[in-house]
Amino acid sequence: MTEPAQSPRREPDPAVVDAGDGDGKGIYWVLKNVLVGPPVKRIFRPNVVGAENIPETGPAIIASNHLSYSDWIFMPLVLRRRVTFVAKSDYFTGAGIKGRFQRGFFKGTGQVPIDRSGGSASEGAMRAGMKVLERGELFGIYPEGTRSHDGRLYKGRTGVARLALEAKVPVIPCGVIGTDVVAPPGKIVASFASPTVKFGEPLDFSRYEGMESDRLILRAVTDEIMYKIMELSGQEYIDMYATKAKALEGRAVTGAPEKVRKGTSVDPAP
Repeated sequence: MTEPAQSPRREPDPAVVDAGDGDGKGIYWVLKNVLVGPPVKRIFRPNVVGAENIPETGPAIIASNHLSYSDWIFMPLVLRRRVTFVAKSDYFTGAGIKGRFQRGFFKGTGQVPIDRSGGSASEGAMRAGMKVLERGELFGIYPEGTRSHDGRLYKGRTGVARLALEAKVPVIPCGVIGTDVVAPPGKIVASFASPTVKFGEPLDFSRYEGMESDRLILRAVTDEIMYKIMELSGQEYIDMYATKAKALEGRAVTGAPEKVRKGTSVDPAP
């Protein structure tokens, strides 16, 4: 008697696995309350405005501007609740001593890997974000997709809108001010200035329930979120993706012509 055929084993999505069980709470608590948090607070004395807008319990997305690598330190530091962020997938795959340290740190604190090249890996990170929210936790995201290179606020990617609509959770806009002075690109610390973190009132998008596949709705929701972030941060808003702005600036410096492949758009679909 022949055995029934077995379906091929499906490999787990690494992004979902890394964020699926809430690992790293102990390490997170030690870093925030013992090793890193207390000295950072004493040295930089960060200011917080609107912390009462963060719910005591329940899932929510915190959508913030992105000026410096230190944003992910100062923003969670001023809150009592844990915030889980996405992080470059490179941090989870590095080799050598540095790679092992990065991999252990980011996995240990429960951060979610995301592949910036797009495709199925980014979809996996979206599913991982859903799992964070399903656990009733706070999920932090930078809608610009990368750090601002000149201090201005750039067009948001619509992933934040799709996640909010699919998870049916509020979005709390956040404006971080002064972290680019504390730690500008290329420097670990350049100033001991006090950054400010502002949280706005939660944004409810339940009126768009069931429309998470509508590109126009996703763009409208994202733009509303970015407008609130702009109000909080006081930044000048540029209606262009930050990645394109960086590329144009680089070409202006080098004098290289802009390359656009036939049949493709310069910007990814909103």
